[in-house]
Amino acid sequence: MKARTRWDAVCTVNDLVPESGIAVWTEDGPVAVFYLPHRPPALFAISHSDPFSGANVLARGITGDLMGEPVVASPLYKQHFSLRSGVCLEDDSVRVKTYPVLLDGERIRLEIPETRRESIAA
Repeated sequence: MKARTRWDAVCTVNDLVPESGIAVWTEDGPVAVFYLPHRPPALFAISHSDPFSGANVLARGITGDLMGEPVVASPLYKQHFSLRSGVCLEDDSVRVKTYPVLLDGERIRLEIPETRRESIAA
């Protein structure tokens, strides 16, 4: 049985800063949303939590490109995480969660798994 999901509006286009990330709160926890207008698909979303430190800091990381892969470098220990897959480029056994993201008019929406309680109420 496939987990149920929903598309939550988490911010607007005006909240985004080109070439960087912002942190948003979701029912699944804090998420970092990145806007890279020069790189289709331009919007990426990963967990905001750095798995090496446990701190919620990835939205404040530096974005870039390593061998064609869009990445964010953690501001703490500098590991690079793929914005597509969430895999750490320095240690591929470590990854952060990624989220499907879309532009809906002026709203940015993330596909968020429904919690068990929400599924039962539906």
